Amino acid sequence: MPSSETRGERSLLIERDDAVVTFTLNRPEKLNALSTRLRRSLVDAFESVRDDNTVHAVILTGNGRAFCAGVDLKELGGEVDPSEVNFDADVMGALGDCPHPVLAALNGLTVTGGLELALGCDILIASRDARFADTHVRASLMPQWGITQRLPRLIGPSRARQMSFSGNFIDAETAERWGLVSQVVEPEELLPVTRALAADIASADPAALRALKALYCETALGTQGEGLAREREVSRRFMRDVAPAQIAARRADVQARGREQSR
Repeated sequence: MPSSETRGERSLLIERDDAVVTFTLNRPEKLNALSTRLRRSLVDAFESVRDDNTVHAVILTGNGRAFCAGVDLKELGGEVDPSEVNFDADVMGALGDCPHPVLAALNGLTVTGGLELALGCDILIASRDARFADTHVRASLMPQWGITQRLPRLIGPSRARQMSFSGNFIDAETAERWGLVSQVVEPEELLPVTRALAADIASADPAALRALKALYCETALGTQGEGLAREREVSRRFMRDVAPAQIAARRADVQARGREQSR
């Protein structure tokens, strides 16, 4: 899988453990701000796993005290040689096209474009050290990676506008209470917990997993009625290709998990 080089160092680290791939943003001294090189690396990385059916889950995290501070403002502010700056890499498009569940392990500051990047993931798990803010208006910017649509659907329009209009930070516990993240864990437990969940998810039927994620994503921004109709359509088409023997083979595992988790 590809990774890029920034001044002799990799700006994106890629690690694979069986069916789970971890992408780590690796510009800790820049709070993992998304430079041209890092944006291109992320697109390449997500494209490299898109058609790989041996990958069943992806983890996205950051190195250092930040998950991601968003797009590198030095590039937007004209402080970098224009010949080295390019905004063509469609990070959110590549993330959105990933057919595998993407888990965000939010290790620290998750700000503006970094928050939008996290919101593009399927499951958000936060370290207790994580902090969240949308500072677009503070930086004289207008969002284009979906925060005005995704954030209010997660935490409600009033809270979303409070975050966006003020630019103020919220802590991890508030993010969990508001529904922005699904779980908050101690910093040292963030990657172990996320990896365990990713491995658990990866043990499910891979074809069903991809179809279910596609359904969630496709219907996320539509009406409930449209979503229910689409769900029925996808279910009928998918189940035509599932043999009874396949379900029978999975039944024992489902029952064993149920007994273990209901204790």
